Amino acid sequence: MRKEDKGIIINKIAETIKQFSCFYLVETAGLDAEKTSALRRACNKADIKLVVVKNTLLHKALESLDGDYAELYPALKGATSLMLSNVGNAPAKLIKDILKADKDATLPALKAAYVEETVYVGADQLNTLASIKSKSELIADVVAMLEGPVNEVLSALDAGTTIHGLLDAIEEKNA
Repeated sequence: MRKEDKGIIINKIAETIKQFSCFYLVETAGLDAEKTSALRRACNKADIKLVVVKNTLLHKALESLDGDYAELYPALKGATSLMLSNVGNAPAKLIKDILKADKDATLPALKAAYVEETVYVGADQLNTLASIKSKSELIADVVAMLEGPVNEVLSALDAGTTIHGLLDAIEEKNA
């Protein structure tokens, strides 16, 4: 491959990574054609982009980006696929679902991940990554926590309770 072609590919990889908020480095080399196709379909359905990359080109693309990706470089051995997503836990959940569906499966295997500006290295991080809440899930949790007390006040007022009775109920609850 010519040096100019490598430069174009490195830039394309870097631009692709910039479009997503997180990415996973995954081992998929041992999958047969049927399982690879199933993985690609599952990724498309979950809005995850799956790209097979050469380690040296990915390494150079990461070096060209802002940010510190040095902890990921040791994971760039063997065949590497890149799973890109804007939802931090989506690739981890997908990998877990695939491995759960086929008890004998060992692939796809997580090598490392870069999620919310944090690096996770090793397959043992899969459960941690799957339990990370996405931005929209966190916002929903905050809204639910804020809605609770407001709903209690509104339901008490709708029930015809006087303000005095409402204040007494709040005082008893806090005591």
